[in-house]
Amino acid sequence: MKKSILYWSPCLNPVGTVKSTINSAIAVSRYSKNKFTVQLINVCGEWSGYENICKHNNIEMLNFGYKFYKLLPKTGFLASRFSYLVIIIFSIIPLIKLLKKKKPNYIIIHLLTSLPMILLNIFSFNTKFVLRISGHPNLNFLRSILWKLSSDKLFAITTPTQKLYEDLIEKNIFFKKKIFFLPDAIINLEDFRNKNKINKNLNLYHKTPTKYFLSIGRLTRQKNFLYLIDEFYKFSLENKYINLVIIGEGEQKNLLLNTIREKKIENRVFIISFTDNVFYYMKKAEAFILSSLWEEVGFVIVEAAFSNLYVISSDCPNGPKEFLLNGKAGSVYSSNQANKLFLQMKLFFDENIHEIFLKKVKAKKQSKLYTMFNHHQVLCSIIS
Repeated sequence: MKKSILYWSPCLNPVGTVKSTINSAIAVSRYSKNKFTVQLINVCGEWSGYENICKHNNIEMLNFGYKFYKLLPKTGFLASRFSYLVIIIFSIIPLIKLLKKKKPNYIIIHLLTSLPMILLNIFSFNTKFVLRISGHPNLNFLRSILWKLSSDKLFAITTPTQKLYEDLIEKNIFFKKKIFFLPDAIINLEDFRNKNKINKNLNLYHKTPTKYFLSIGRLTRQKNFLYLIDEFYKFSLENKYINLVIIGEGEQKNLLLNTIREKKIENRVFIISFTDNVFYYMKKAEAFILSSLWEEVGFVIVEAAFSNLYVISSDCPNGPKEFLLNGKAGSVYSSNQANKLFLQMKLFFDENIHEIFLKKVKAKKQSKLYTMFNHHQVLCSIIS
């Protein structure tokens, strides 16, 4: 008899956790050989754009019947907290009914974890709760209390990095035997193969230079693109042949464009708002740069490594430095420190070609931990 896995991950913005959630669901559905039925809760329309993906991968979308997602404010601390409060209020009763009546075998909670964990402490469910802790969580007073109260009742706790796994053990909130390192399902081999087949047919951005560093991500404070542009500006004064391509969209776009104009490097730095095939740009780039202030692992550096692209990354918490083996599988610089990235850009072209090749090979091996198939295997071993 099939067991059921339910995913709970109400989201406001298309952050990494969204991709982590849907890829995990796809991985289980695709590779479980019909051992599991996979379901995704759509509270207020936040997952409505993924209906075709879910249908294609035999993921059932459970709609709570609300359609106010587009009306919710998405940016700003207070505004986003208001939106999450609205989602919680409208979700309480439907979520209780779902867990009581359908009795799924497992519920994996990614985002807005407080609601299911509070319910876990109030009600008795036949469902096993799996908590996914990502990023660099702020262990405030309320969260600490809720985690301690839930420790006995949670079936398992998973983390996307070994460092976070070790941090949780050190904090001694959860039982060590319940904590597991579970790499994200980042590499979709089918998608990777298909997109590499159509590279030659892409309608490319007409201003893209032939030699460039590449960076990808939402244009937000977290990704620290303003710092990247400042550091590249210094590099551009010494190197006239290498440019910078940034792929992304977000609230800092105008700020970044203004900075580029002020520094008069419009012909050296290019911002591409959207592409449905980042792998093309990865194959053409000299190296990939991650300038983030914080990341889990960073989906883009895993994809870059899998594409045989050299990676230069900040040592931000929690995952990039771990993924790059502290510099043995790429280059790591001190996050957000003046001149540190600039020097790494220079060193990249001075490094021995053989050393660069060996680091690429190590990064490629690391990236294979983050395939959908491996994620499925590890997750199934945890819940079996």
